[in-house]
Amino acid sequence: MIDILALLGDRSTLARVPDFRIEQAQDAASVAAYRELRREIFVHEQGLFDGHDLDAPDEDPRTIVLVARDRSGRIVGGVRLGPALDGPDIGWWQGGRLVVAPDARGLGGLGSALVRAACARAESEGALRFEAHVQARNEGLFTRIGWQRVRPVTIAGAPHVLMRWPIGRISALAAATKARLGTVLSALPQGLGGAGYVGDDGAPVPGTDVIAACDAIVPAMVERDPEWAGWCAVLVNVNDLAAMGARPVGLLDALGAKDARHAGRVLEGLASAAEAYGVPVLGGHTQFGVPAALAVTALGRTAHPIPGGGGHAGHAVRLTADLHGGWRSGYRGRQWDSTSRRTGEDLRTMIGSVAAARPAAAKDVSMAGIVGTLGMLAEASGCAAILDVAAVPKPTGASMGDWLTCFPGFAMLTADEPDAPALPAGPAVSVSCGELAEGKGVGLHWPDGEITAALDGPVTGMGPA
Repeated sequence: MIDILALLGDRSTLARVPDFRIEQAQDAASVAAYRELRREIFVHEQGLFDGHDLDAPDEDPRTIVLVARDRSGRIVGGVRLGPALDGPDIGWWQGGRLVVAPDARGLGGLGSALVRAACARAESEGALRFEAHVQARNEGLFTRIGWQRVRPVTIAGAPHVLMRWPIGRISALAAATKARLGTVLSALPQGLGGAGYVGDDGAPVPGTDVIAACDAIVPAMVERDPEWAGWCAVLVNVNDLAAMGARPVGLLDALGAKDARHAGRVLEGLASAAEAYGVPVLGGHTQFGVPAALAVTALGRTAHPIPGGGGHAGHAVRLTADLHGGWRSGYRGRQWDSTSRRTGEDLRTMIGSVAAARPAAAKDVSMAGIVGTLGMLAEASGCAAILDVAAVPKPTGASMGDWLTCFPGFAMLTADEPDAPALPAGPAVSVSCGELAEGKGVGLHWPDGEITAALDGPVTGMGPA
């Protein structure tokens, strides 16, 4: 392309062509050129290694190599990144072997660009912890980009610094979906939900054994995927009731649609889900000629509601989730669909599991994701939470970053005594994977003993239940 521009005399476009481009090394020749550049710098120029600098990550097929090419296509820099541990990828990644050719160091910002590209790629691969051992003399470069110093280390006899890239995916999701609730809902009467149930998944109706829950579906989803919107309107409501140990007894829907055909598609999905869960649709309201909108109210019954804020420091945290299924088409990384592929018997067993086990606290995983919902449970319980990342049950088809921030279909977080039994949730997996502790927020506990902050404080601002 550059040759063509030169022949055409297009000097203005040529002037805007960047000095380098960064891409993934896609063939053996590119990887070999990157490794040869490493040998030139780390073995011959810096004397850090004898003969070569190859190590285990170079043999790991999961390792990604990013290379920088100059205008001629020659590889003039590179960096590698990949999972930090052998075995399943739990979202802990490491970068390393950042190298820039001596004659390319005048290309402004090449090293920084490679680092930024590695950060973006790690996050896109679902990493929630991304670190690198940085030569001490390069610490300033990483700091200016936004990396954080962890501690000094020695690598190959030379001073290095362990540095960490701050990944704010979980906190950003919590902020977008839940952070303003406390402020907005303060306009309503105090004690919303009743004493002990503030901010809960459903609300006990005073003087009865009835639990009421209500959820609205994102309008864009109602518009573009009406059957799925109808199904999910039932799913999220029966999950809310299930988290409180209530048996669903009926649904009411409020539907807005551009025409009767679109309304029919929404109601088709809603009816299918209602039949699968064995919950009757009691009535509702439908309006045509308006923008797509859908909200469902669900009623359930239990004499002893299970609160979302019934936990305390020392309780074990358990995740019970259906790992069956896959990403919903059009919602990859955001919505996991297992429920539409289950039998009615399986679905009813899963939503009855909290009532059967009666833990001290329970919440169904909402749009805030697993970690955000755990933060809500901890906030309502007046404490903090620690999640053991390596112990979290996860589908093989989902990265850890996606799984901890998606809507997972059926997933319940519960808190109870450490020796409490697993929820009897049929085909769902139930694993103890964390604990409640003194303090605020949610930390992620990693196999090396490190705890990284996922949420620094309360999620909703609504406080203890």
